Amino acid sequence: MAFDLVTIHTAISFIAIAAGIVVVFDLLRSTYSAFWTVLFLLTSIATSATGYLFPFSGVLPSHIVGGVALLVLAVVLAARYAFGLGGGWRKVDAAGLVASLYFSVFVLVAQAFAKVPSLHVLAPTQSELPFAVAQLTLLVLFVVIGVAATRDSGRLSHMPA
Repeated sequence: MAFDLVTIHTAISFIAIAAGIVVVFDLLRSTYSAFWTVLFLLTSIATSATGYLFPFSGVLPSHIVGGVALLVLAVVLAARYAFGLGGGWRKVDAAGLVASLYFSVFVLVAQAFAKVPSLHVLAPTQSELPFAVAQLTLLVLFVVIGVAATRDSGRLSHMPA
């Protein structure tokens, strides 16, 4: 059975989102799982990187989101592995993990509006109000989660880098 790039990219994206949900819930509960965190980081990097393998002419919004996502992931990796989550780097790590999940879910919502017929009819160009409301709601939700995760990250003293 042959897999095309879209199938592989989509599968990696769904794994990243599922792992990211576990990681963010762990942050909110002040717990830590090395397996889920590493899986999330690797699949998030792979998701953003494979997005650049699709044919394109010119810079698209997806390229900008992917570039920002990779930059955030680079900061998370530095916080963890270069700075050992010392000092304020633990909060940077928590904020970066939440932001990384946000970018993946942002793209999921955009893809849903592009590909799910019942959503596509509501926002065929993704410039309509239903799309804006969905993305704004998502942003507010993730900001609230990010604030809670960074506030709670200081309590997690046993989290290894």
